[in-house]
Amino acid sequence: MTSSTTGNHPATMEPTEIFLAETAARVLAGESIEKDVAERLTQIKREHLLLLFYYADKIRRQFRGDRVRMCSIINAKSGACSENCAFCAQSAHFKDAPVQVYPLVETDTIRHAAELAAKDGASEFGIVISGWGIRNDEEMREIGEAIQTVADMNTVGTHASLGIVAEERLRYLKERGLTCLNHNLETSERYYGKICTTHSYAERVETVRAAKRVGLTVCCGAIMGMGEEIEDRLDLAFTLRELNVDVVPMNFLHPIPGTPLENVTPMKPLDILKWIAVYRFIMPGKEIKLAGGREKNLRDLQSMIFFAGADSMLVGGYLTTPGRTGAQDMKMLDDLEMPYVTLFEENEIETPAAEPLPILNPYVNS
Repeated sequence: MTSSTTGNHPATMEPTEIFLAETAARVLAGESIEKDVAERLTQIKREHLLLLFYYADKIRRQFRGDRVRMCSIINAKSGACSENCAFCAQSAHFKDAPVQVYPLVETDTIRHAAELAAKDGASEFGIVISGWGIRNDEEMREIGEAIQTVADMNTVGTHASLGIVAEERLRYLKERGLTCLNHNLETSERYYGKICTTHSYAERVETVRAAKRVGLTVCCGAIMGMGEEIEDRLDLAFTLRELNVDVVPMNFLHPIPGTPLENVTPMKPLDILKWIAVYRFIMPGKEIKLAGGREKNLRDLQSMIFFAGADSMLVGGYLTTPGRTGAQDMKMLDDLEMPYVTLFEENEIETPAAEPLPILNPYVNS
């Protein structure tokens, strides 16, 4: 039985259902939503979350295809960091935080980690170092050698997270084979001073812009659940959209003893999924990657990240906290019947449809 309709919507549809359908239609048609619309998306209640996810998933599939990307990282230099980021156990400011401290590992160790990452299904591999940035020319040479070694393997894309990096150094590393720089903004500019005071938000933004100028792919995102407000999460999303970053990692705080944020209450799983969907509405064409805190905070709802709009995830361990095994994540993807991208399939990813996919409103009988 077909419902009577008012305009293009069934008369039985609630205002929230109409709002979601119309907002999704705008995004699917290629429009960008405004901040007040995004804020209304954050107010969606539990009874309409599945509908929010339905449309976020549709946006993901139209703009990103239906394959999952996976990346893995190595903590190539750990601890003794001069910076005071409140979430991080590697800071030398937090003496009671449990963390291993060691200098930059040898290139052979990095190559072996990259080999393991490829076996776990990762198409990208990130070399991560602690600290404000690359200390000197010798360290830059060593990092460049490691990057070139991984690039020459031709099995994973070569990524790095190196702190604040000047443009000329990024050019050098790109010449050695670096394809993507990770440099998170973490939170909004307004809230940033409550998270870190040893370097500025402007320095972070300039590193992102420098990476874009030299032609690197830029992976730049957030840590949510640090005490910030909804406004901060939205401001960050719109800053990322303005900077035109390529990959948006979404981390969710895993409070670590000994850090200033050790007693922060973690975000709830459904709230995390809601924010994934909101970010997908705001940045429909960007790779949205679930990273730190996925296992700790989502627990049994991890597989829902893709239906909420994510299309990428970090696999294996994180910098100072463990993750799941690659086999567990591969099994999750198999159970979801979701294919994943390998380096050699990069040019075979499903392209967006030439015409927007139709919105199949679940409240309208076909």
